[in-house]
Amino acid sequence: MRIATWNVNSIAARLPAVLRWAEYERPEVLCLQEIKCVDEKFPSADFEALGYSSITHGQRTYNGVAILAQSEMTAVTKGLPGDEEPGHARLIAASVGGITVVNVYIPNGSDVGTEKYAFKLDWLARLRTFLDERYSPSDPVLICGDFNVAPDDRDVHDPAMWEGRILCSPAEREALENVRLWGFEDAFRLHTLDGGHFSWWDYRAGAFRRNVGLRIDHIWITQQLVPRCHSVRIDKEPRMWDRPSDHAPVVADISTD
Repeated sequence: MRIATWNVNSIAARLPAVLRWAEYERPEVLCLQEIKCVDEKFPSADFEALGYSSITHGQRTYNGVAILAQSEMTAVTKGLPGDEEPGHARLIAASVGGITVVNVYIPNGSDVGTEKYAFKLDWLARLRTFLDERYSPSDPVLICGDFNVAPDDRDVHDPAMWEGRILCSPAEREALENVRLWGFEDAFRLHTLDGGHFSWWDYRAGAFRRNVGLRIDHIWITQQLVPRCHSVRIDKEPRMWDRPSDHAPVVADISTD
């Protein structure tokens, strides 16, 4: 089973690119973040034409997550317990092909020490509680999405420049590590140990061309899936297309049994 995650930075702006990529890559499951539309505006029919059903947890103008799948999705969950209504549409989960897929768009946090930063840390704590109460680490669970945290200095183009800053601050890394310790392994790091591999590059100053980026888009898996995970890669090609998202897809190939 090929499972991919991609922050598309507006499905309306990026629909041609996402359809093009899905058609040639053909992931069985495609998790999207930052769709930036309400559920009724999501282009489900365009993906149905490619063989995908879709579930969405959308929000006007901001946030929003979706899961597309070529097979049936069951046990659907939308949002974290305690989310305010309409709240932040940042989590959607479903069972697909025997794997529980949790798709998240973790808050950015704006700047260290701000109210948005405190919200991010609280959201990560609530995510850990959600996992504790809803699932078991002994089950095949995969969590993916835009985590908005570079876990360690290998995931940062210039660690000295980013030290203590948003996306790399100690408190964020500690909060994210608490989620990982629920029972996850970073699937990318099962196959690639060296640094310099990024999934996000700023639109400005030729950042992508210079590979000035961060690895903040992740796929994490429980131990039951570790021996079944054959490869994980960051597909940089769509970042080179016209009007790209500032993120690239991350793709994992996992055996179904």
